[in-house]
Amino acid sequence: MEAIVEVCIVAGSPSDRELVRKVEEIFNKHGIEYETYYASAHREPEKLKEIVKKTEAKIFIAVAGLSAALPGFIASYTEKPVIGLPREVKLLGLDALFAMVQLPPGVPVGVVGIDNAKNAALLAMRILKLSKSEK
Repeated sequence: MEAIVEVCIVAGSPSDRELVRKVEEIFNKHGIEYETYYASAHREPEKLKEIVKKTEAKIFIAVAGLSAALPGFIASYTEKPVIGLPREVKLLGLDALFAMVQLPPGVPVGVVGIDNAKNAALLAMRILKLSKSEK
């Protein structure tokens, strides 16, 4: 029987790999099934849209720095929970953090602290636990 993917991790660039690995390590430790993609909202919008539409995952974690358009882009194409993980690239990561928390009404994204991969993974796990307890 094939495992059901619970979380879709999307990073805007392979340069985000360090944070992605931290999330993956926590999921591996706790037996959470996930899939990981690298796709830029700016450079590969069609690829990203296809990932969002085709995944069976219940939650997204979007890792992004700089203008951090990734989580908002994902949230605009799904009603599933999106967790933004801002990455420090410039301006101490505040540019990415502000971009994620200041999205317009109707495009909700939950955001964890700058470079806080652990909290992104743990929040996803809590959301999953909530959905499992409803059954």
